[in-house]
Amino acid sequence: MKEESLMIRDVPVSERPRERLIHDGARFLSNQELLAIMLRTGTKNESVLQLAQRVLQAFDGLALLKDATIQELVQIRGIGMAKAVEICAALEIGRRISNLQTEDRVVIRSPEDVARYVMEDMRSLTQEHFVCLYLNTKNHVIHRQTVFIGSLNASLVHPREVYKEAFRRSAASIICLHNHPSGDPGPSREDIEVTKRLNECGKLLGIELMDHIIIGDRKFVSLKEKGYIL
Repeated sequence: MKEESLMIRDVPVSERPRERLIHDGARFLSNQELLAIMLRTGTKNESVLQLAQRVLQAFDGLALLKDATIQELVQIRGIGMAKAVEICAALEIGRRISNLQTEDRVVIRSPEDVARYVMEDMRSLTQEHFVCLYLNTKNHVIHRQTVFIGSLNASLVHPREVYKEAFRRSAASIICLHNHPSGDPGPSREDIEVTKRLNECGKLLGIELMDHIIIGDRKFVSLKEKGYIL
């Protein structure tokens, strides 16, 4: 704690990496600042930002740091085994994220694709589940989330809950769906009201509601195809 207080004392609050990340978001921080957050503390004679800059200089920036080994990291003054392990773990997570294959994601091109994706999961549910699929610009499903469980009601399925996750995931569009435990996918008045409300909100927010699909027992209805989403 003593070293950390010495480190912070020389840095204005507005320039401290942690505070800047909380206030502005991680994408606005420099490589040096992001690395400083991982390192947490500097040395007795230098701040954590100075230590982070030395690490980056030792590896020619991120170009070589991404392949750095623990043995190489601990050769840098101020980098012990604990810091080296944390850096390597963070780099490996980044590597795994970058290697994710979008080809493995489900691609939605039609209501039939949606039905195939969820039918076996949802057709036998004994309660209504309101589920959202969040898609990227290539119509890959990037996230699936159950927003509400219970009888569908326009006042309970709030657009805020539906679109909040869309912003969080940077989704380009969404598909809503829910099941009818009776097995009959015919839309009710509430189904239509919820659909129209979500569609209007999506237009205002710039996130397209591609469809609202009702799942029955091996049957489904697309409210887009029924003309309730324009």
